[in-house]
Amino acid sequence: MVFSFSKLLALATLISAAHAFSGDGTYYLPNGGFGACGQPLQNSDHVVALASAQYSNGANCGRQIQVTYNGNSVTARVADLCPGCSSGDVDLTSSAFQVLAPLALGRIPVTWNYI
Repeated sequence: MVFSFSKLLALATLISAAHAFSGDGTYYLPNGGFGACGQPLQNSDHVVALASAQYSNGANCGRQIQVTYNGNSVTARVADLCPGCSSGDVDLTSSAFQVLAPLALGRIPVTWNYI
């Protein structure tokens, strides 16, 4: 059986999209600074910083993820690296975090997956 590289890549993408991650969700204020993916980020953007394991040296820059907490979900774009995050954790901009919970909570248990 012979698989082309593009078919293997498509299969890997499907598998990663189906895999749900879990960890802590926190928030940060990028205030117009540049994310690790090279774009300026605003607090009002729905973007996320991933832990090194999921950031994959930038391979996931630009991908969309869906983050869920307590029945609420938000879609965010991968735009940054969170070096202090453990595998599965996400650091959301304040605007994305507020879709899930009040900022006063600061840290919430989340699940998320690539979409």
